[in-house]
Amino acid sequence: MIELEQLKIELSSISENIENLRDSLDISGVLAKIDELEKETMQEGFWDDMEKSQKILKNSKALKNKLERYENLKNDYDDTLMLIDMAIEEDDESMYPELSQTSKRINKELEALTLETLLSGQYDKNNAILTLHAGAGGTEAQDWTEMLLRMYTRYAERNDFSVETLDFLAGDEAGVKSVTILISGINAYGYLKAEKGIHRLVRISPFDSSGRRHTSFASAEIMPEIEDDIEIEINADDLRIDTYRSSGAGGQHINKTDSAIRITHIPTGIVVSCQNERSQHKNKDTAMKMLKSKLIEIKEREHMEKIEDIKGVQKDIAWGSQIRSYVFHPYNLVKDHRTNFEMGNIGAVMDGDIDGFINEYLKQSNLGTINEK
Repeated sequence: MIELEQLKIELSSISENIENLRDSLDISGVLAKIDELEKETMQEGFWDDMEKSQKILKNSKALKNKLERYENLKNDYDDTLMLIDMAIEEDDESMYPELSQTSKRINKELEALTLETLLSGQYDKNNAILTLHAGAGGTEAQDWTEMLLRMYTRYAERNDFSVETLDFLAGDEAGVKSVTILISGINAYGYLKAEKGIHRLVRISPFDSSGRRHTSFASAEIMPEIEDDIEIEINADDLRIDTYRSSGAGGQHINKTDSAIRITHIPTGIVVSCQNERSQHKNKDTAMKMLKSKLIEIKEREHMEKIEDIKGVQKDIAWGSQIRSYVFHPYNLVKDHRTNFEMGNIGAVMDGDIDGFINEYLKQSNLGTINEK
C-alpha cells in the first residue's frame, strides 16, 4: 500500500509539467494549422504540383503525430492515476509492478516531448546530412570512423529514421576514411546537431601485435538537408567541380564510370562529394544540395548576414578539441566534455544508445551552460 501511495505522489507531481507541455507545444495552434492544411488538400488542383502537395501532406502528418503523442500521453497519465486510486481503494498491491512500469513510460515520453519543444531552430525539423572523417593515425582512426558510422546508423534505426549513403571512401586496410550519409526523419537535424565535433577513442588496438593502448580521433559534421525551394546564390566561378571513379564498398553495384562528383567551394575551402548514383548529373545535383546545406548551416551557426561572410575554419581532428571521449581501456566510460554527461555501458553507446548525450546537450544548450571548447 505504501508503494502505491508513493507512486501516486510521484505521478501527481508531474501534472503541472504535462499542462505546461500543452502550452509549449501550442496544441491549439497545432489544431488550427492541421485544419488549415486539410482545407488546402481539398482545393481544386491540389495534386497539380506534386512537390508542393507532398510537402503539405508531410507537414500535416508531422503535426498530427505531435498532437497524437500529446493526447496519448495525457490519456495514459489520467488512466494510470485512476488505476492507482482504484488499486489503493481495493488494497490491491499486485497492480504495483505494472503501474510502476507505466509510470516510468509516461515520464520518459514527457521528457521526450519536452525536449522536442527545445528544437526551435529554423532547420531543426529537417533531415540531417552527417559526414565522418578519420583523423591522423591511419588504420586505427579509419576503424574508429567505421565504428562511429555503425553507432549513428544504429541510432537512426532505433529512432525510426532512414539512412542513405551519399559518399563513401574506404580505408587503406580497414575501416573508413570518410563517409557521408543522409538521415531522414522528423527532427533528425535538431537532435543530431549535438554530435558535431571531434570524437576520441582510447583502446587496446586490435591492429597492434604488442597490445598497446592507442588514441584515435574522428570528426562528425552535421548539416540540415535544405529544401530545393530555398534560394541560395552561389557564384559558379567560386566552384571547382571534379569527377572521379566511385570507391564504395564494392560488389556488383559499384560504379565503373567516373560518375562520382566532388565540388570545392573555393572561397571557404568547403568540399562536398557524392557517388551514390550511377548518373553523374544526379550526383552533381546531390553534391550541390549538400554544399548549400553546409553553407546555410555555417551561416546560421555563426549568425552571419550573408553566405559571402563565411570563411573556411576547420578544427584539427586531434587532441584538445574533442567533444566526447570513448574509453575502452583501462576502464569503460563514454564522457561528453561539453555537458559532463557520461555512461559506463560503452557497448550500449556503440550500439546507438546516445539519446542521453543528445538530450543533455539540448537541455544545457537551452540553459546556456554548455562548455564549448
